[in-house]
Amino acid sequence: MAHGVGTKAAGERSPEPLLHERRYRRLFVSATIAIALTAILPLIVMTVVNYLQYEEAFHTEMTRPIARLVGNAKKSLEFILAERLSALGMVIRERPLDDLRDPAKLGVVLANMKHSFGGFVDLGLIDETGRQVAYAGPYDLQGKEYRGQDWFDAVRVRGVYVSDVFMGYRNFPHFVVAVKGDTAPAGAWILRATIDTELFNRQLVADDPRNAGDAFVINREGVLQTPSRHYGAVLGRWRLAVPPYAPEAQVVETEDASGEPLILGYAYVEGSPFIVIELGRPGTRQASWLALRRNLVLFLVISVVLIAAVVAWGTRLMVHRIREADVRRAAVFHKMEYTNKMAAIGRLGAGVAHEINNPLAIIGEKAGLMKDLLTMSPEPPSPEKLVGLADSVLGSVERCSRITHRLLGFAKHMDVRHERIEVDLLLREVLGFLEKEASYRGVKVEVEASPGVPAIESDRGQLQQVFLNILNNAFAAVEQGGRIRLAVTAAPDEQVAIEIEDNGVGIPAENLAHIFEPFFTTKKGQGTGLGLSITYGIVEKLGGRIAVRSEVGEGTVVSVTLPVRKVYA
Repeated sequence: MAHGVGTKAAGERSPEPLLHERRYRRLFVSATIAIALTAILPLIVMTVVNYLQYEEAFHTEMTRPIARLVGNAKKSLEFILAERLSALGMVIRERPLDDLRDPAKLGVVLANMKHSFGGFVDLGLIDETGRQVAYAGPYDLQGKEYRGQDWFDAVRVRGVYVSDVFMGYRNFPHFVVAVKGDTAPAGAWILRATIDTELFNRQLVADDPRNAGDAFVINREGVLQTPSRHYGAVLGRWRLAVPPYAPEAQVVETEDASGEPLILGYAYVEGSPFIVIELGRPGTRQASWLALRRNLVLFLVISVVLIAAVVAWGTRLMVHRIREADVRRAAVFHKMEYTNKMAAIGRLGAGVAHEINNPLAIIGEKAGLMKDLLTMSPEPPSPEKLVGLADSVLGSVERCSRITHRLLGFAKHMDVRHERIEVDLLLREVLGFLEKEASYRGVKVEVEASPGVPAIESDRGQLQQVFLNILNNAFAAVEQGGRIRLAVTAAPDEQVAIEIEDNGVGIPAENLAHIFEPFFTTKKGQGTGLGLSITYGIVEKLGGRIAVRSEVGEGTVVSVTLPVRKVYA
């Protein structure tokens, strides 16, 4: 063909109506969403990251002091207990048993331990039968029997013992520590001391100088061993569940009985029944976090709204300018289309003139004969003869009229007007412009229409121009005596396929990518290079597709697919 076509099918594109309102609305929506997401997603990600970082920072700020206080209190209480158990162990191992059995000398030992360690209330020596053989302290407990008591059996088995806090004979909160010493051959002796729980209270206050929370000690049954700011006095019941054992200090978030949030720090004091508890209420810190969280969300919402507004405004402006550019392009394309049509008419002029000359010659011949019959015959001619000549003249006039109307209809500059079109009849109509050239050059033209091909709704004038452009290229590509075949078949999805095949010279493969580009032509000095470009634009505008395949020396096939009904997106 005249325009270059390669060995493979040219790219196909699904058309869109150029100036249809839905196209621009869809373009506006998709562009707005794409641009807005590009701007908003990083903002959302950054806000979420900041939110998580701030949340972690506030959580750390609330939990770290409690964890530190509980850990320090655990170590302090473990040290206090270990120190006093070590002191008792050293006394029972290093002091002679006779000194310990002497209440006066035992009192000296108690005084020294009070001075050195503090917290000791009394001191007693108990023999292996459970009788307290010596006592130093403010109470009359000399000779008291402890056989059968749990603590006595426990210290005999384990060697050391630390009791819960209790009231006992002394009627004040205290706990007992005891150490067993083996002094052969006299047997096992136990040194038992009473410790004032005020020692624990002072230590908890020392570990929490700000006194910001509620620090206290419970035993493993949940009984208060020291007073609590919120849960009452010593030996009262703690109203929350006893936390599970853990070797290290733990901090958890929970709620109290009224549903208020709590930060609970706890640590088990090793070698004792004691659990250190520190309670913190989020309070002001929680309010600060809620205010910051509200500000973060508010910042995100305002930013998203502003970005969306700016993006919508900018996208609307962009789509408006695209629409204006499309309008200008459509006007230019329309002019090019009409100019190309006029150029095609010019190329057809010689054939049309010859086609009109034949009936004009007949008209001239019949009119001359009628004149001769009327002027030269002595008798008037018969009406039958004159009517026959007049009918021949009228038939030739009608033939000229059809030719001129067909040409004028093709040349008419009109807007798109859809009508029902039988595609095979339209192709034969377009071939009427080229039948003389086919006859002169001996080109065989075949039109094949499969049965059941539906009529389509499209624009007749524009389809005429499409097929005339393609056929002009086909005629230019074939040699004398060549062959052109037109086939019309039904295609899937309510479409009609038209193939225009020639056995011409074919097109080199390197021209394939350029065949639909404006001003690309292989007719050096003859073509404008607009034919296939305009053809492509018209087919696209009518909702169809066009593709070309070719073999050099074998010929070219142009495939046009048109919808039965145009569907606007």
